[in-house]
Amino acid sequence: MSKYNIPNQFRQDLRDGKRLIGCWAALASPITTEVLGYAGFDWLLLDGEHAPNDINTFIPQLMALKGSESAAVVRPQSNDPVTIKRLLDIGFYNLLIPFVESEEEALQAVASTRYPPQGIRGVSVSHRSNGYGTVADYFSKINDSISVMVQIESQKGVDNLDAIAAVDGVDGIFVGPSDLSAALGYLGQAGHPEVQQVIRHIFERAKAHGKACGILAPVEADARRYLEWGATFVAVGSDLGIFRGATQALCDKYK
Repeated sequence: MSKYNIPNQFRQDLRDGKRLIGCWAALASPITTEVLGYAGFDWLLLDGEHAPNDINTFIPQLMALKGSESAAVVRPQSNDPVTIKRLLDIGFYNLLIPFVESEEEALQAVASTRYPPQGIRGVSVSHRSNGYGTVADYFSKINDSISVMVQIESQKGVDNLDAIAAVDGVDGIFVGPSDLSAALGYLGQAGHPEVQQVIRHIFERAKAHGKACGILAPVEADARRYLEWGATFVAVGSDLGIFRGATQALCDKYK
C-alpha cells in the first residue's frame, strides 16, 4: 500500500519526527513525476501554487505514483476550503497549506480537511479518494488519515507561530524561505543572517510544540544545516531545478 493511502504512514512518520527527505514536483507532468517516484524520496510535493497544475494535471500524477513509496503531498494555491475539498476528493491525503498567518487560518486549514462534525469538508459519496464508493470504511477513518502542514512565510506568521503550532491537527510547520526572506526585507537573500535566525527560531518553536518542522532547501549545504537544526521534513531539490541544471551543464560541456 502506498504511503498516501489509509492508513497514512507518512502522517505517522511526520508526527514521530522521522527524517523525511523530499523533492518538489513543479513540471506538471506525470512522466517526470513518475521518474521522481522511482528515485526513493520519502515524499514528493506536487505544487499547485507556483506551478501550472490543476485538478486535471494532478490526477495523472497521482496515477503515476501509485506504485511508488514516495508519499504525495499537495500544495494548493491558497488556504481555500473548496480547493482543498477538491484535492482531497481526487486522492491527496497530505496537504501543505501556503501563507498561514494566524491561529484562525490554521484552524480553517484543518477544518477544511475533516468531515463534520470535526470539520467542514463537503461530502461526496463517490470520488477517486474513496475508490469511487468502493472503500466501505472510508468515512469512518479518513479524518484521522489526513496530514496538514502549514507554511510560515511572513512576519505575521512568525509573530503568531506559537498559536499556529498549538492547533490540533496541524502536523507540521514548514518554512517558505523565499517569501519569508522577502517579507523580512531581504528579497532573494534567504541566507542572510537575520533570515537564518528567524528560520532557526521557527524550527525551535515548532519542536517546542511537538510539531515536525520542514523547509525547501535545494542547496546541499543549506539542507544539511537545517537538518542539524532539527528540521525533519526537508525538500532537497525540484524536478525543474534538476532538469535546468543538468541540461545547462550538458550544453556547457560541449560549448
